[in-house]
Amino acid sequence: MSKTILSKNLLYLFFLFTIMACNTPQQAARINRNAPKGNTLLTETIDQRFKHAATQYKLMMEDLPDDKFPKTFVKNKNYFETSGPDWWTSGFYPGTLLYLFEETQDSTLQKEANRAMSILAKQQNNQKSADLGFIMYNSFGNAMKIEPAISYHKTLLTSAKTLAKRYNKKVKAIRSWDTKQNDKEFVIVIDHLMNLELLFWATHATGDSSYYKMAVNHAETVLKNNVREDYSTCQIVNLDTKTGKLKQRRNAQGYNDTSTWARGEAWVLYGLTVLYRETKDQKYLALAKNVADYILNHPNLPKDKIPYWDFDSPEIPNTYRDASAGAIMASSLLELSGYTQENGKTYFKAAEKMLETLASPAYTSLLGANGGFILMHGAGYIPVMAEVDVPLPYADYYYIQALKRYKAIVTGVRSNNASVVYP
Repeated sequence: MSKTILSKNLLYLFFLFTIMACNTPQQAARINRNAPKGNTLLTETIDQRFKHAATQYKLMMEDLPDDKFPKTFVKNKNYFETSGPDWWTSGFYPGTLLYLFEETQDSTLQKEANRAMSILAKQQNNQKSADLGFIMYNSFGNAMKIEPAISYHKTLLTSAKTLAKRYNKKVKAIRSWDTKQNDKEFVIVIDHLMNLELLFWATHATGDSSYYKMAVNHAETVLKNNVREDYSTCQIVNLDTKTGKLKQRRNAQGYNDTSTWARGEAWVLYGLTVLYRETKDQKYLALAKNVADYILNHPNLPKDKIPYWDFDSPEIPNTYRDASAGAIMASSLLELSGYTQENGKTYFKAAEKMLETLASPAYTSLLGANGGFILMHGAGYIPVMAEVDVPLPYADYYYIQALKRYKAIVTGVRSNNASVVYP
């Protein structure tokens, strides 16, 4: 594909997103009955985005070492940075490949995902990691949805059992990080709300409610300590291991300890939406809506809906955006829009605008650029100037997930596994 054709496709996508009529409910949509009906031509353009993304990841395969996973690409140094299988982002690579395989049916993508998962498999026994939801569910979980297999089932169940070993009954939470004083301090990171889908899956798969209870208890502990009264969030809390009482709140990746780190706010929105899906508890739906409203009504959220890396950075507007936070928010809002008639259209339109922006030339990599990553302008760890304004595997993963959800809403057609409501 030439750069000229690619640019035309991107501009076409931008145009179609802009002119979409959104006043008529999509009665045929089996996922989101409250979502507005989009322009039917958009589906064809989204498929072009999937094809572009698939080509990017096939190019990435060529430069990826056999035992490594993509972490980022430093453009000015033409440097492809990788990680080992135990790094928290390792599951996003095969997960994205599997999403793209579902949309393109390109068997090369599935084959590469299987190769990557064969390396990840040992992580099912990694008791030192609280990231097994990210690593194992986003890879083997997606594989299980496409083609259920006993081997995937066993791997996921072992992963859930391993993660459960980090659960503390007194604190009622899963320990995020180990420290030299585990007996005195218990660290919880907001990111790890994303592990709960693995535990919910384990209850569905086995009928053992203990996984469900651990997930809900962990969520309650996070909501009590990491979420503030105005529905902003704090990334890290330190609790007393013996009593569970709060000792400290801090933001490592945010601007300061009282600011709102954008990706942390996105994790909470996504996590609460999953909690409502799994529990049907109206409390979690109300909280998810409050967090969504905090994001969408924040005076520092740009018109194109892609947030700055921290909502409270004093350098706004002259600071970094975070495509990863925008992608996570878009995917979350699309699911959340199906759970509320009152706010459904608002959330759908906001997610649509986020996707419009991410799909534009301002955020989407040209063919062959950025080491094969799909999106540009991710913000990893700004306070220490690590992974600044670079592509990130989780930005790609949630962007493709959001596009899949959007396509399903507009067309009313689910992904290959009809029993799976949300990809």
